[in-house]
Amino acid sequence: MFFVLKPTTMKYLALLLFLISSLHTYSQTSENANGEAPIIFIYDASGSMWGAMDGKTKMEIAKEVLNSSVDRLGKDQKVGLVAYGHRKKGDCKDVEFLVPSSNTSKTTISRALSGIKPIGMTPLAYSATLVIDQLRNSKEKATIILVTDGIESCNGNICDVVKAAQAEGIDFKLHIVGFGLKEGEKDQLMCAAKAGNGNYYDAANAEGLSEVLDEAVEQKVDSPEGNVKIFAVKNGKPIDAYISAYDVIAKRKPINGRTYKDTVSVYLPPSTYTIEVKPLEGSDVTALTIEGVQSFDDKVVFKEISFDGGKVGIKTTNNGADWDCMVKIVDANGKTAAALRSYNAPKEAEVNPGTYKVTIQALAMEGMQTYAEIENVVVKPGQTTPVSYEFDSGNFNIFTKVGSENIDTVVTIYEKTSGTSVGGGRTYSKGASFLLNPGTYSVKVAPLGNYKDRATQKFEFELKKGETVDKSVNF
Repeated sequence: MFFVLKPTTMKYLALLLFLISSLHTYSQTSENANGEAPIIFIYDASGSMWGAMDGKTKMEIAKEVLNSSVDRLGKDQKVGLVAYGHRKKGDCKDVEFLVPSSNTSKTTISRALSGIKPIGMTPLAYSATLVIDQLRNSKEKATIILVTDGIESCNGNICDVVKAAQAEGIDFKLHIVGFGLKEGEKDQLMCAAKAGNGNYYDAANAEGLSEVLDEAVEQKVDSPEGNVKIFAVKNGKPIDAYISAYDVIAKRKPINGRTYKDTVSVYLPPSTYTIEVKPLEGSDVTALTIEGVQSFDDKVVFKEISFDGGKVGIKTTNNGADWDCMVKIVDANGKTAAALRSYNAPKEAEVNPGTYKVTIQALAMEGMQTYAEIENVVVKPGQTTPVSYEFDSGNFNIFTKVGSENIDTVVTIYEKTSGTSVGGGRTYSKGASFLLNPGTYSVKVAPLGNYKDRATQKFEFELKKGETVDKSVNF
C-alpha cells in the first residue's frame, strides 16, 4: 500500500525533521560545552632525554610515567600531545602536534609516544606559543602540562610568552614539570608556571615524576580556584616546603603542593584538614603539623608557617674537660627531634620550639653514671637554650703476671653494692686500663692460654674522682 503525502503534510514533516536535527546538534554542543577542558601535554624530545637515570633513559621513564598518568584519567577526558625536538637536530622550530586536543583515546597517546626519538633542541617558548595560538583560534580553554629535562636552548623566554597570553585573556592553566633539573635552571620555568596560574613541580626520578604528574592532572583549568594558601618562612625568609593535606572527615587521598619559596595555592574541598608542612632545605627542623584547618568554597584561608626553630647548646664534660658523648633531643611524644655526637666539643642542635628531654650517653667511660637525662628543656624561637652535664671518672690500671712474665687474662669489673657488671676486657700481655665512675668495685680476673688452669682471683678497690688506681695480680 502506498501513501501520497499532501504538500502541506510534507512541509510539516520537513520542519519536524529539522527541529529534531537541531535539538540533536544542540544536545551535542551542550554536552561538549559542559565537558571537561582538554589536557595538552608538551613532551620534551630533545637530545638530552637519552641521559641515564635509575638504569633507564629519561626518555623511557617519561614515556612510561606519562602513559600511566594518562591511563588514570577519566574515560571521557580529552588529551592532546605536542612534542618538540624529535624530528630535526638543531631545529628550533621542530614542534609537532602529534595528537589533537579533541582526542579521548589513551591508546592514541601511547602509540604517539612510542614513536618519539629524541634528537633535537629545547624550544620551550616556541612550543608554548604554538599551543596558545591553537587555543586562541579555537576559543577553547585547556590545561597545559610541560615536561622538560632542560632549559630553553632557542633564545626564547617562556615566561614572557605566558604573561602576554594571560594578559590577552586566553584561558589556560600551565603546569611545568622539571625532570632532573639542577638548582639555577628553574627560575624561568617557575616564573612561567606562576604566570600561567599553575604550579612548577620538581621530579628527580621515576617515582617523583609519577607523583607530580598525577598531582598536575588534578589541578585543571576548570578545577575550582585554590581556597587554601600556605607560605612557609624561616627566620623571616621564605623557604621551599612540601605540604600534604589530610581530610579528617571524608578521608580522601592527601592533596599535595609545594611552596618553592613562594605561596602555594591548593583547592581543598570544604572540610576539616590536618596539614603537614615539611621544609626541603637548609634546616634540621622537622615537619610541622597543623590540625583543624577548615576550608570553604566562599573564602580563602591563608596560613603562614614559621620554621623559626630554636637551638639547644650542648656542652658535655668529664672532670671539667670537654667529653665525647651521644646526645638525643626527644619531644613530648617520645620522637627524636635531633641526635648528634659531641666529639669533645660544644655543639648546637636546631629543633622546633617546644619542651624536650635531652639524653646524654658518655663514650669511652664505664660505670653506673655514664648516662643522664635532663627533663623539661624549653626551646624558644630564635633562642639558644644551654644544656650542660658533667661526668666524673677515675682511672683503673691492672697488670697480670706469673713471676716476671706478663700474661693474658679476662678482667670483669662489678659495681660492688648492686653486683652489676660495668666493664671488662683482656689484659693480653701488656695490662689493661679502664675509665670508671667513682665508686667501689669488685674485680674478677681469670687467666688464659698456658695458665688457664690457674684459679681465678678476686679483689675489691675504691676509686675516687680524678684518681688513678694501679693493681698488679700475680698467679
